[in-house]
Order: sequence, then C-alpha cells, then structure tokens
Amino acid sequence: MTLDDLGRAAGTTASQLSLVENGRREPRLSLLEAVASTLGTTTAELLSPEPPSRRAALEIELERAQSTGTYASLGLPVVRPGKSFPTEALEAFVGLHRELARRADAAIATPEEARRATTALRLWMRERDNYLPEIEDEATALVARTGYSSGALTHRAVSQMADHVGFRLIHVDDLPHSTRTVTDLANGRIYLPPASIPGGHGLRSLALQAIAHRVLGHRDPTSYADFLRQRVEINYFASACLMPREQAVARLGEAKARKDLAVEDFRDLFGVTHDAAAQRMTNLLTSHLGLRLHFLRVGADGTLFKGYENDGVRLPTDTTGAIEGQVVCRAWASRAAFAQHDRATEYYQYTDTPEGTFWCTTQTGTATGGAFSISVGVPFAAAKWFRGRETTTRLASRCPDPACCRRPEPGLAERWAPHAWPSAAVHAHVLSPLPTGTFPGVDEGAVYAFLERHAPGRTG
Repeated sequence: MTLDDLGRAAGTTASQLSLVENGRREPRLSLLEAVASTLGTTTAELLSPEPPSRRAALEIELERAQSTGTYASLGLPVVRPGKSFPTEALEAFVGLHRELARRADAAIATPEEARRATTALRLWMRERDNYLPEIEDEATALVARTGYSSGALTHRAVSQMADHVGFRLIHVDDLPHSTRTVTDLANGRIYLPPASIPGGHGLRSLALQAIAHRVLGHRDPTSYADFLRQRVEINYFASACLMPREQAVARLGEAKARKDLAVEDFRDLFGVTHDAAAQRMTNLLTSHLGLRLHFLRVGADGTLFKGYENDGVRLPTDTTGAIEGQVVCRAWASRAAFAQHDRATEYYQYTDTPEGTFWCTTQTGTATGGAFSISVGVPFAAAKWFRGRETTTRLASRCPDPACCRRPEPGLAERWAPHAWPSAAVHAHVLSPLPTGTFPGVDEGAVYAFLERHAPGRTG
C-alpha cells in the first residue's frame, strides 16, 4: 500500500502522512484511529515502541545506522530495503553497521583505555629492565656508519644517518600544527621545524624518531596500544643514537668505578636534556652495571607524568595500575626539591619508606606546562656509587597511608572543615576522549595538503 492509497482510505493526504512518518508532525488521535482501522490493527499497536516483526526491527536499525555521522562520513549511498529486498541481505547490512559502530567506538580511546594501554606497556618494559637489545643493535649499526667515536652526536651525523636509510632532512616553517615531523615516503624527505636554537638536542631527536619508523619497519598502527608502542620504540631508538650504548656504558662504568655516577655528567657528555639522560640511564644501569633504580618526572603540584622502577619503590597507582596523573608523596625528593632556593644544581635526599630507604638525585626545570622535576633514585645500598651520597637530608614517607600527606591534621580539620569550600580545578583532558584516527591526533587532511605544497617539481 502506497502513502496515496493509505491517505485516500484514511481521509488524509500522502504529504500529511509523510510528515508523520518522518517525525516532523505529531498525528491527531483521529488520524491514528483512521490509519489503524485502515491497516486492520489497533492504535495501541501503532504506538508500541516494539517493532511488529524481526524484519521491521532490522529495517528500523538500518535506517537509524545510515542516519549517523559515521556512515555519512563514508560518502556511501543510503540503502532503502524494499519488499523484495532479501531478509538475509538486510541482516548482513545491519551486521556490518554494528561492526562499523563497534570499531568507531573502539577507536575513540577513553582516558581509562589509554591508561590501561600505557600501564601494560610500562609493565612490559619493566620485565625487560627497560632495555631493548634489538633496537640498541639497530641504533649502534646506523651510528657506526657515520664514523662516530665519542661526545655529542652532530647534526651532520644525523643527516648522514638519514641518507643511509634513503631520506633527506628538510626544515620548513609550515608544518601542520598537529605534527612534530612529516615524512614523505614517496620522495624520501623528512620535514622538520626550523631550528630555534642551532645545535639543540630537540631537532636531532625529532629527526632520529622519524628515521626510526623506517629502520624499525613500522606500519600504520592498528590500535592505540600499537601507537603507544611505536612511540616508545622511536624514542628509545633516538636515545640509543644520541647516547650510543658502547660509549655510554664505558663512561658509566668509569664513573661507577670512581663512585661518582651523576646524571648531570652523563647529560653534558652527550649534549642532551637532563630528562633524556636520566631515562637513558634506566636503559643501561641494570642491564650493564647491575644497578636497579627508579625514574620520575613530576610536576610542581606533585603530579606524576612519567615513571619507571625496578628497585622496589612503590609508585602511586590508580585502580587500573596506571601511575600517570597520580600524586607522589610530599616527602619524596621529586617534590621536596621545589622548596630549595638553589635549583641550578642537583638536589640529593634519602627517603625512608615502608619499602625501605632510597637515595635520590633530583633536578628541577621549567617548560611551557610549568615547573617539573626529574629524579633518579636507587636503594640505600646502591647510593655508594653516586655523587651526592654524602647528603644529610633525610625525610620519611608513610605513603600510601593517607595520614602521611593526604589527610589534614586533626586540629586543622576541626577548625576549617565547617567553614571551607575549595573549588577544584578540573583538567579538560580528563573529560575528553583521545583523538581518533590511524595516528591519533593528527590532522591527516592538513598533512596531505602540506605534502602537496612541498612535492618536488611544484612551486611554493
């Protein structure tokens, strides 16, 4: 029965029925009764939210699926299942839409999913003492081809490494805002931002990370966890090139023999940041010098940004096991260092914890996101190998006991609890899902437009 047929039988027009059918007009009760009578059913059945049959349920589900933004973004035509449309085909279409929706939901990694993936990756690295020999070997072989012998890896050496894997480094000032580098695989080019400070560590590291994708044989990430793993691997490769294993282990071994291990010396030796030097020491001290340790990057408010441990120190975690975003104890060196007036030199401290006593060396700094500290620590017995072990600064931490530094003193609580109303600062990223896409957060349209502008043979 067509709308015209139904309209004539129910005493109305096809256009009026179409408005009702598409939800653009509420029908009068008299019209519903006339339609129900014409179709040989009841008004209650017409108004029931339950589809009258399995096929009707599939048709409704298909229509709703094809009206979503996800389907519209594919640019595919809308399928209108008529009477002759096979039910099996309808079920197949609906099943494909369900899978499309499932994959779209899976691609939108929530903060909780991201934290679980990050935690799994951190535990995987911990099992390996933060040491990946296969990547070390690749980095060693590539650095050796430049004739490197010691000291800081030069920009020229990095360019030579790029040449060896078929790339040319080009500095441009119009990189898409969502990227750090862009690699043109078709023309063998790696585009980097311009050097704000000639000779800086940052551009060498960015170039090496881009090179790492080719050296390590990376493909498009299949999940957010895969994306994270690739990021860890390219960062590891860059560090292994900037601080080559053979030279780094030799210098660390010499410093240990003198009982003078220091992050600042290791940093200055290779011309890298304090953060990079401290993390690189976590790669090598356990695997080559038999020292277990921990590493922390902490904000001025105590928020833990990055952490690693294989020495038994208890890092704060949430219910998923993630450490990122947790608050470290006020008594830890990574927070106590912010109270020091002289922040130009490293701060040393012993900390008594329920897991034992640990010695730490901490350096503070400032970035666009605010102040932060970088800490490297070892169990008490291993402090004898490090510079700064003579410090008399010693604090006690009872965390995770909330009475240590989370709960207020009883007197303060009694005085202020009835009269205080603090307004919490909400971090917007906590409420937002992570970006979707093969490379989360990257504006691929802007990247392709950028490559088109810079394609060889074109002007501009």
